[in-house]
Amino acid sequence: MGFFLETLLGGLMAGMLYSLVALGFVLIFKASGVFNFAQGAMVLFAALAMARFAEWIPRWTGLESKIIANIVAFAIAAAVMFVVAWIIERLVLRHLVNQEGATLLMATLGISYFLDGLGQSLFGSDIYKIDIGMPKDPVMILEGFFPGGVLINKEDLYAALIAAALVALLSLFFQKTSTGRALRAVADDHQAAQSVGIPLGRIWVIVWTVAGAVALVAGMIWGSKLGVQFSLATVALRALPVVILGGLTSVPGAIVGGLIIGVGEKLSEVFLGPYVGGGIEIWFAYVLALVFLLFRPQGLFGEKIIDRV
Repeated sequence: MGFFLETLLGGLMAGMLYSLVALGFVLIFKASGVFNFAQGAMVLFAALAMARFAEWIPRWTGLESKIIANIVAFAIAAAVMFVVAWIIERLVLRHLVNQEGATLLMATLGISYFLDGLGQSLFGSDIYKIDIGMPKDPVMILEGFFPGGVLINKEDLYAALIAAALVALLSLFFQKTSTGRALRAVADDHQAAQSVGIPLGRIWVIVWTVAGAVALVAGMIWGSKLGVQFSLATVALRALPVVILGGLTSVPGAIVGGLIIGVGEKLSEVFLGPYVGGGIEIWFAYVLALVFLLFRPQGLFGEKIIDRV
C-alpha cells in the first residue's frame, strides 16, 4: 500500500506541473479561440530569461544574496514577458481581429519560431541552470502508517504546491473579476464583445501577459528540475493530451486533466510496464487523448458545440 501511495503522489505532483503548462493553452484559447502553438516557446523563452538574468544580476550589481537575485530576475523576466505580450498584440493580433481560426493558428506558429530564434539570440543556446532554492532531497512521510513510510521528492512537492497555488489564483481571476468575465465574453464572440465596449486589444494583451506569467512559472520549475535547454519547448507537447482530456475552454478541466494524466502515466508505467516491456509513460497520455477525441472530443469539461442549420 505504501508503494502504491508513493506512486500515486508522484503522479499527482507531476500532474500539477502538466496542468500548469496546459493552463497557458486554455488561457489563450478562451480569449482568442485559437490553439496557441507558441506556448512551448513561451515556456522556453521565459525560462531562458529567468536563468540568464539570475546569472547576470549578481555580476552587474555585486549582489551576494541568491534569494534577492532570483527575486529581481523573476521580476525582470515577468516584465520581459509583458513586453513580449504587448508586441504580439501590437504587431500580430491587432491585424487579425475577426479572422478565421486557421489564420490565428498559423500566426501562433510564426510566433513560436520567432521566440525560439529570439531567445537563442538574446540569451544563448547552452544549457543553463535555475537554482531557486527548492530542496532536492527526498523525505519520508507516513512512517507511522506504513512499514518503511512513503518516499517523496521535496522538489516535486514544492513545485506541485506552487503550481496548485497559481492554478487556484487563475481560477479565482476568471470567475470573480470583471477582467476575467470580459475574457470569457471575448472568447464567446469577438464582435459581440467589441459591440458592448470591451477593448479587444487590451484584453488580448492581458491574456497573453497572464499566459506569459504562467509560462515563466512553468519554465522556472521545469528549468530547476531539468535545466534550461531548447528541448524544454517540447514540454508543451506533454500538455497537449491534458487540454484534450480536460477541454480547451475549461480551467478546471486543465487541472483535472493534468492530474489524471500524471497519475495514469505513473501507475501504468509501474504496474503495467513489466508486462508490456515498459515505455508506457511515453505514450499513455496520447492514447488516452485519442480515445477522448473519438468518443468525447470536447473533453471532460469542454463545451459541446452544436451547429444548427
